[in-house]
Amino acid sequence: MRILVCNDDGIEAPGIAFLTEVARSLSDDVWVVAPDGKRTAGGPSLTIARPLTMKRLSERRYSCSGTPADCVVSAMAWLFKDDKRPDLVLAGINDGRNVAEDLAYSGTLGIAREATFWGVPAIGFSRVKNPRATDKDLPWLAGLIQGLWQNRATWAIEGHYLSVNLPAELPAGILQPKIGRDKIGRSAEVVSSEGETTVIVVPRGRSHHTVPGDENEAIDSGHVTVNRLNWFGETPLEANFLSGLSTSAGAQAGGNRVPEQA
Repeated sequence: MRILVCNDDGIEAPGIAFLTEVARSLSDDVWVVAPDGKRTAGGPSLTIARPLTMKRLSERRYSCSGTPADCVVSAMAWLFKDDKRPDLVLAGINDGRNVAEDLAYSGTLGIAREATFWGVPAIGFSRVKNPRATDKDLPWLAGLIQGLWQNRATWAIEGHYLSVNLPAELPAGILQPKIGRDKIGRSAEVVSSEGETTVIVVPRGRSHHTVPGDENEAIDSGHVTVNRLNWFGETPLEANFLSGLSTSAGAQAGGNRVPEQA
């Protein structure tokens, strides 16, 4: 099994070193492509029509000057262009949980999403900050990945990927929570202001808002959380809404002002 490991915290981050070690306990064909620096909240952003610098650091290990998702693109479009693509993409382990609105912002999950565009099953791993790591962590996580791989027909359908959050201690029970609301980037701090120019910083951190049954509650209670996500996220509109919209558009095109709703 060929495994590609990427992250958004950078090629030298402890999380990717550990995840690579886990991957190598499962396969002798493990490749690593990660950003040359921290790219937190990189989401699914790509670098198009601008140079990317790929640096070979050691056998099957590369740094990339671009975004987390660029690491997948560079691997698929360049590194494996004339070779077998990975069977599985692992992202992380992110330094901090990825919950709620992070599902859209996260570079870790941006990696997993990008992998699905190439038809490759993918899992994004995140863990609470300052975990209480022990020598049980590696074999337990390897067992989890092995189980997910063996049962990939259940979750790795087209356009879908997994988000896994790890609590402070492993082993742990596993839950599928509902997705809550705990937005990062809620405030801005003024660094300097001169004339018409103001420099601001959006600080790190979150409020840790939680409601019963969401990811934060599950993680805080010591559980691993697993959520299956998809990139298309379609919610069909009602047919009568579209019919009414067509009528409104036709009236506007005919020069008739559409009455405002009361």
